[in-house]
Amino acid sequence: MGSVPVVSVLPLREYLLVGLTTAVVTFLLTGLARILALHIGAVAMPRERDVHRAPIPRLGGVAMYGGILGGVLLSHQLPVLRRSFEFSGDVVGVLVAGGIIMLIGALDDRFELDSLTKFAGQVTAAGVLVLYGVQWFIFWVPWNGVAGSVGSTLILGQDQAVLVTVALVVALINAMNFVDGLDGLAAGIGFISAVAIGAFTLQLLYRSGGSVSVYPPTLIAALVAGACLGFLPHNFQPARIFMGDSGAMLIGLMLAAASTSASGKVDPNNYGATDALALFSPLLVIAAVLFVPLLDLLLAVIRRTRAGRSPFAADKLHLHHRLLEIGHSHRRAVLVIYLWAALLAFGAVALTLFDVYVVVWSIMLGLLIAVVGSVIPRLRTR
Repeated sequence: MGSVPVVSVLPLREYLLVGLTTAVVTFLLTGLARILALHIGAVAMPRERDVHRAPIPRLGGVAMYGGILGGVLLSHQLPVLRRSFEFSGDVVGVLVAGGIIMLIGALDDRFELDSLTKFAGQVTAAGVLVLYGVQWFIFWVPWNGVAGSVGSTLILGQDQAVLVTVALVVALINAMNFVDGLDGLAAGIGFISAVAIGAFTLQLLYRSGGSVSVYPPTLIAALVAGACLGFLPHNFQPARIFMGDSGAMLIGLMLAAASTSASGKVDPNNYGATDALALFSPLLVIAAVLFVPLLDLLLAVIRRTRAGRSPFAADKLHLHHRLLEIGHSHRRAVLVIYLWAALLAFGAVALTLFDVYVVVWSIMLGLLIAVVGSVIPRLRTR
């Protein structure tokens, strides 16, 4: 495919257009997905661990994937964004892998597949991403640097890159699935995370002078943000439809794909000794974006294995359940978690743009306010 070109146009308007188109198509298709879910019986019946008390149709992920397809078709017709497909297979790989994970999730929404079957589907989808070249293959490490440079790059072998990528994708798929417990929670976190990743890749695009290699992760982030935004009006409390596993796993896979696609786009040679933190920026942003869902996943696995149960066994002790227990309303619990996710995700992005000390103190102050706001209902009852 030759060298990757650099263009003078920074296509912010094109990305906004693609994101809004994806949102509109998703919004329109969600009503049809609801009718389909009711027709075929893909309905979430209330269980002891659930918050909702009435049957709610699922299959929201089908509409979201349809919106993403619409956004991809539009981007392929835009002269600038068409370059995303010419020099990388990332976007096509995401479409294929996303289709696989959406179908697995849709089957689970209807027939409730066992955890082993879902895990096999998740690994398969992650493997498809790897086959299309979406994989972690380079890391920056702060040691072994030559004179005048900061650290060095660590190139992963093929087997290592595959394992790291599959592990990240499967972890985020399950993290988003675990966090999908309140109306609008997964869609909102998905939107916040996608916008944060998009903001990060846009500044990479600016620093690179418009390198086309940064187009795919930015496009993927715009597609995820649009799909979540279009679905949210149907899903915010009180929800008329759930995204189900078909949607939660799709969001997780695409967020993992966007961050993985962006992982190799930072050139360590462009930074000096004073910019060492910027070299950590891909990992900082990804860690911040994944913090809330992965923390929930980790705590759930520890909690269940210590109790002698399967790590995939369901319970009612997730972060959002605990917020409800201490007195938050349904909507306020969701907004609190939105705040946590936004502070961490956009704070990490800000570290790559502004003075480190100002950003760190701002994040700490914001988190303190968020924590105090989270426990106020419990304090009032004492």
